[in-house]
Amino acid sequence: MAEQGVSFRWLRWIGLGLAGITLSASGSWLTLTPDLPDISMLKEVRYETPLQVLTRDGKVITEFGVKHTIPLTYAQIPKPLVQAFLAAEDDQFFEHDGIDYAGLGRALGELVTSGSIRSGGSTITMQLAKNYFLSNARTFDRKFTEILLAKRIEDSLSKEQILELYLNKIYLGQRAYGIGAAAKIYYGKRIDELTLAEMAMIAGLPKAPSRYNPVSNPERALIRRDWIIGRMLKLGYITAAQHAKALKAPVGLSHSIAIEDVRGPYLAEMVREELLNRFGEDIYGSGYTVYTTVAAANQEAATEAVIAGLLAYDRRHGWRGAEARSDTTPLKSLGRIGGLEPAVVTNVEQRTAALTLRSGERVSLAWEGMRWARRYIDVNRYGPLPERASEILKVGDIVRLERQGKTWQLAQIPEVQGQLVAVNPNTGAIEALVGGFDYSRSKFNRSVQGWRQAGSIIKPFIYAKALERGFTPASLIDDAPLDLDGWNPNNSDNRFMGPITLRRALYLSRNLVSIRLLQSVGVASARNYLSQFGLDAKRMPNNLTLALGTGDVLPIQMATAFSAIANGGLRVNPYFIEKVLDRSGKVIFQAKPRRVCRACEMPELAAPESSPAIADAMTMDGLATPPIPADNPALRIMRPRAAWQMYNILQDVIVRGTGRGALSLGRSDLAGKTGTTDEARDAWFAGFNGAMVAVSWVGFDQPTSLGRREYGGIAALPIWRQYMAAALQGVADTTPPLPPGMTSVAVDRLTGQRTFADDPNAVTEWFTDERLPAEPIPEPVEDLLPPAELDEQGQPVAPKSNGFTDAIKRLLNSVP
Repeated sequence: MAEQGVSFRWLRWIGLGLAGITLSASGSWLTLTPDLPDISMLKEVRYETPLQVLTRDGKVITEFGVKHTIPLTYAQIPKPLVQAFLAAEDDQFFEHDGIDYAGLGRALGELVTSGSIRSGGSTITMQLAKNYFLSNARTFDRKFTEILLAKRIEDSLSKEQILELYLNKIYLGQRAYGIGAAAKIYYGKRIDELTLAEMAMIAGLPKAPSRYNPVSNPERALIRRDWIIGRMLKLGYITAAQHAKALKAPVGLSHSIAIEDVRGPYLAEMVREELLNRFGEDIYGSGYTVYTTVAAANQEAATEAVIAGLLAYDRRHGWRGAEARSDTTPLKSLGRIGGLEPAVVTNVEQRTAALTLRSGERVSLAWEGMRWARRYIDVNRYGPLPERASEILKVGDIVRLERQGKTWQLAQIPEVQGQLVAVNPNTGAIEALVGGFDYSRSKFNRSVQGWRQAGSIIKPFIYAKALERGFTPASLIDDAPLDLDGWNPNNSDNRFMGPITLRRALYLSRNLVSIRLLQSVGVASARNYLSQFGLDAKRMPNNLTLALGTGDVLPIQMATAFSAIANGGLRVNPYFIEKVLDRSGKVIFQAKPRRVCRACEMPELAAPESSPAIADAMTMDGLATPPIPADNPALRIMRPRAAWQMYNILQDVIVRGTGRGALSLGRSDLAGKTGTTDEARDAWFAGFNGAMVAVSWVGFDQPTSLGRREYGGIAALPIWRQYMAAALQGVADTTPPLPPGMTSVAVDRLTGQRTFADDPNAVTEWFTDERLPAEPIPEPVEDLLPPAELDEQGQPVAPKSNGFTDAIKRLLNSVP
């Protein structure tokens, strides 16, 4: 043993001698090695930054690329974070000339004794040389080249420049390259928001990003972190109090280990595909920054609304049982889906249960959080309410939990799907888009790919065509049975109301009236009209079932179509990319959407894409035609007065009809339409004001019944309502302006006939001036007075003057 110790000492001295020889020769090598990489590129380094997709207010939706990178300047890096890396990697960094001679001696000793280099012996400068220019091979040639490059780097760059390059380049696990990305991925924070403990945790990663990763190895990562905190105290970087406080901090990872600020994966994929088509495969490491049209708050509100709406539907239909069993499925193999955490049941009491999350945290599930779980039978049937927890859960069950404040609720991943898309009706900008319950579970984007039958949300456009053909909101149409060559359509309630005004027929969604109106305007004309709103005429049936919504539509198309009603009759086109910047900040793409321009109304009369029919319609509405402005105005597809009448009628859907669930928002500017297809395979709600149009849909991907009571107002409207409550917060009531040439009069709500304002059945109705109904004829005063006396010739005898009688006559004759 003694001989071995002596041999080892001699080998070590030999290694140090070799190191000295190597270093003494390095000056010559610096001039004799023309094949060394040119380090001048470090002064103009371009980081391989991913394609970044942001909201319009600068929040990160996602990044595309192999590497997550957020480059920082040295001035942006907090001093304690620099000190944490120095403590972990190279505490003599500011004193040495780029080479750790003792460490290099150790490495050369390893080479002599084992034939390979196991330890690094690398300074931060040498690590920088390796990261930018060399491989990870542990060979003498590579190590010697690393030394030479480190010397060159130290001669060319300041210590601050070297640290900046190193801290932006170093790999820190989870696809994070550099400290900016690591702060975001591990803690969901900016670099200046990190605590001392979090800084030490990140500083511990370069040594072994996998072994000391707090995501996969939290125990090991904690040991490494605490060692670095101790080193910082020993080096005088922190006080004893800071040291004690940092050691007590938990691992403290962010709730979601991701680069995203905002949940928008369906939108992000739309952006990726669009940029791929526009710029090609180079986009992934391009450093491009894409600003989308969505606001972060709106996108988050839409995500929450879709998840909440689908979970609510799921609870209404009962508990399908545990997702898996712990003896066959490892808990850690399951990820979070739709915000639902997987957990394994460890104990079941009378009305409580204990569960363990993936993190190892133990939680309790109270009775209030699971009492909803009736046994699912089918979409129309479920079992009785449970009386004890054991009827729902068993030890070893893997289930999903939804966090609600400080408590947990039992949940399950819905089999039903849904979506919400919102559009600015004045520009076409997409304000929010959620294509399904969870992108990781299903990447199918129902907002832009999910063709479904429209149901009753198609009806407003059939009615609008009728208004443009001469009908009024007060026109009477017969809600009575029809026999159409053996087809006998019916209303959803299987009843008939007889003659009914167009307004009431729409807000009560009477199918028979819709069919009669379509008969009046013509199927071919209606299909052409629908195409002007952005619907695909080829997917519209060429028969009267069109009136019942049997045509296939996309949710984004319906949002576009309703935008024309919301903005007063103008066509806008949906778009989702506002601008694209290259890595230098130069704008390389800027959206130029058609916009509603009220001051320059009617430019399309001179535009080649405007049809003669539309031009004739505009002329009939008596609007002037100023010159075409230069800001790409939206084209008119509806007469302004017909659009305004339709908006007004659809407000009654919410006040008096099937959309009354929206009344809880307490706004006077909302309008909309529910839709439910045959056997409730699809549930829709399209609602809007002058500033926002949103369309929600719920259904199964393989069309099947949602259940006999799952109408649009039950399944889809709550999603829309939750979203709009957030999106319209602080937004003033907004409706399109009243077009010229319209007058409001009192009509009988049942007959549509003009009546007196004090008629108990009177409602206010809006008409174009050309179609004002005749004024009501007041009943003759004589009919209201006692019969006159007759003289002998049969002539009426004038009654004696009476002041009271004369006053009554004057009063009655004054009634309009």
